[in-house]
Amino acid sequence: MDFDIFLSISQTPVGGAMPDENTMYSNFFEQLKSADKLGFGTAWVAQAHLSTEVQKSNKQPVVPHWKGEVGLCTDFFQLAHLMFSKTENIHVGSAVMSLLTHGGPIGIAERVGAFLALHGLNVNEKRKLRIGFSAGRFEFMARPYGIVPRDIVEEAAWPALRGQIFSEAAEIFLKLLNGDIVSSDEIRKTILTRSNFRSDEDWIRVQEAVMKRDSLSKSPNEIHIPNRYIFENVKNIPQSWSRELLDLILGSHDANLQKQVNKIRPVKVFNLSITPPEVIEATHDRMVKHYNSNGGNWKRNYMPRTLMIFVNDEPNLSESERTEAAKQEAKNSLSSYWGALEGTIDPNKVSKAADNSVIGNVEEVAQQIAERFHPDDCIMTWFDFFNHDSPRVIRNMEAFMKKVVPRVEELTK
Repeated sequence: MDFDIFLSISQTPVGGAMPDENTMYSNFFEQLKSADKLGFGTAWVAQAHLSTEVQKSNKQPVVPHWKGEVGLCTDFFQLAHLMFSKTENIHVGSAVMSLLTHGGPIGIAERVGAFLALHGLNVNEKRKLRIGFSAGRFEFMARPYGIVPRDIVEEAAWPALRGQIFSEAAEIFLKLLNGDIVSSDEIRKTILTRSNFRSDEDWIRVQEAVMKRDSLSKSPNEIHIPNRYIFENVKNIPQSWSRELLDLILGSHDANLQKQVNKIRPVKVFNLSITPPEVIEATHDRMVKHYNSNGGNWKRNYMPRTLMIFVNDEPNLSESERTEAAKQEAKNSLSSYWGALEGTIDPNKVSKAADNSVIGNVEEVAQQIAERFHPDDCIMTWFDFFNHDSPRVIRNMEAFMKKVVPRVEELTK
């Protein structure tokens, strides 16, 4: 079993206290250095854009209940350079970068190439830049970049259309990373049908909008949407950077999209934190068949699985006291998290989701992981979840890697 770490840099109040930005960054680098020394495989960093607090005053706030800022990593590439410079062994990843912000897929592809051209100047460098990419959970972060409905049809279709815009962006992004010359004429066309919508009512609403816009007398069975990104031939520079130092991971469980991106180049998949077990296994089955052959055979550890770790190994406590303390810590953190995200996640997904945390003393956490995960899985551990006590976070990381992981290895032999 492989163990990565997720670092959120989430500036939100805990116990009535909220660290300033300098403290947040200091905690982050302190935990990163410890993760490197402890042997975590990849340090994944949450990426966010624009103030979460300010968006609460908008007409349609996306996260109206969140206090503070979702995350302080607004430029992953600048942070990644520092992360590599301060560590020796750990890979660095984005979890998850939105392709719809910061200039869109062309600009982001260009920054990936520029980063790796510099990163690869050291011929002995083997550590990878791992780009997890998605449409972004929080829609308000993409709106200022023009990702908004352009007419009444797009407005009616928006929940489904936003995913199609991401699919268009993903194709542009991946082809540019391949070193291709790309123009929008060659990029997928968006054609909406009933299959794109959750209900007949949603589809009928879009049909009615297009009839009104185009003065049609009959409902269309297909609705053609103009490309979001329109451009003549482009090719990114620099070109001669090592593709061996890049790893790509798709933050979407759209089965068709997983197949489509792998027609372009090898792209792995993120397990989102509330993904049910049956979806996870179906993804593995699908990727065995559709993972791009240039990346070799599909492996289970190609899909990092998010797991919140509430382990208590504090001194001067009995094992039972550690268990109870861990349960209380988990309860406090999880209730704050779900309360903050109220209205942003489909309640049906939450109710069907697998439990995405492990709670207890060292032995209990080891037992839970051994029982619930395949020996070949990659676990993306999350320790700083609603916890600004950096020394305590690091003690939890140490207890996990020095005690939990060896015990998991014993239990899964």
